[in-house]
Amino acid sequence: MSLDGRVGIVLVSHSAALAEGAAELATQVSGGTVAVIPAGGTDDGRLGTSAAKVTRAVKLANGGAGVLIVPDLGSAVLTVRALLGEPGDLPAQVEIADAPFVEGVVAATVTAAGGGDIKAVLAAAEEARNARKL
Repeated sequence: MSLDGRVGIVLVSHSAALAEGAAELATQVSGGTVAVIPAGGTDDGRLGTSAAKVTRAVKLANGGAGVLIVPDLGSAVLTVRALLGEPGDLPAQVEIADAPFVEGVVAATVTAAGGGDIKAVLAAAEEARNARKL
């Protein structure tokens, strides 16, 4: 599913359904031009996070321009940080966004679809924190 030349995005959530739904929304927003890969829940289908799922998702999302990881809650951040602390065979350019989950992934995906580099995609995700709804 990786799309060469664009930043890929990985959604790390405690819930597989939440990650899949947000990925579906973001993929539709980009017209399918950005690899948005969900990594939600544990390997046995429970609530939680899985380093193995995140690793697989990062590899799938990698199109050569870097991968942005957007986590949902605190322990998802811990899982991602532990994984990035020992990157092994992960791509060289992997960033983690401190961003709201849905708004962040939509902003990141729009920027990636427009050809933004990893720093621009990260900035877009994190700037979404300031978007007002009312």
